[in-house]
Amino acid sequence: MPIQSDHTDIARAPAISLPDLGGVTRSLAKLTDGAISVVFFSCNHCPYVLWIEQEVGRLARELSAVSWIAICSNDTQAYPEDDVDGLLEQRVRAQWNFPYLIDSDQIVAQQFGAVCTPDFFVFAPDSTLIYRGAFDSSRPNSDTAITGEYLRAAVECAAKGTTFTGGAPSLGCGIKWSELGG
Repeated sequence: MPIQSDHTDIARAPAISLPDLGGVTRSLAKLTDGAISVVFFSCNHCPYVLWIEQEVGRLARELSAVSWIAICSNDTQAYPEDDVDGLLEQRVRAQWNFPYLIDSDQIVAQQFGAVCTPDFFVFAPDSTLIYRGAFDSSRPNSDTAITGEYLRAAVECAAKGTTFTGGAPSLGCGIKWSELGG
């Protein structure tokens, strides 16, 4: 059963640092560097992520002035396809040209209040949360086109310095918590 997230636990982007797929520790503040940013919790096995991953890559290339950051927080002992090798394959397959970070201790997912994949967060250049929710209204194997409409509208509001009140809660597979993380 899909998990739906309809709450926002944060008002600003937390000060975090995580390793990327190459093992290099990256700071969220440096990755965003005063730009509009999209941070989203992702993984390699969730059908909700697989459904939109190509469009996420396309939209990231289109909105190249936006800092995009994917984070995987899943327990890789239980879901080995979400370990580095699987995420590297996904990054190539989805044509993601942005950092993919590993939250192995799941602390960052807890700081964000993330509960599912995909779970999108759009931040203004001052790190204020503009939107937390779904990519668009499409769902796996539905007749609804994958457009990124909610995310695009939130980014446009961030660019204008206005509030975004549209969109929908995130919907997808629950974060796979380890015995220590969740």
